[in-house]
Amino acid sequence: MAIIITDECINCGACEPECPNNAIYEPSDEWKFEEGTDLLGPVLLPNGKQVNASEDQEPISDEFYFIVPDKCTECIGFHEEPQCAAVCPVDCCIPDEDIVETEKELLSKKSFLHRDE
Repeated sequence: MAIIITDECINCGACEPECPNNAIYEPSDEWKFEEGTDLLGPVLLPNGKQVNASEDQEPISDEFYFIVPDKCTECIGFHEEPQCAAVCPVDCCIPDEDIVETEKELLSKKSFLHRDE
């Protein structure tokens, strides 16, 4: 599962620097797939979606920090547990029940995002 940040977020920002995939952004921030990854230009994501990794994407939330599900690997391959959840002072970084991924799928996504590792 990807991790989501609930509306209980206090916008402290503790989670953002902890993400190895650069999948966490401030409220209202545009973001790019290439940020914190090895993706560049047109790419086909593991979920079949075609995107341009270098183009700005719309913010997912304008009220609190958000995690881009297509970039979230739950820190699999980097850490023992999701680092956003480990540092969150209000426990608002939780598994997204709507996006269920196996450990194998998460490792595959990690390899896709970080091709040189």
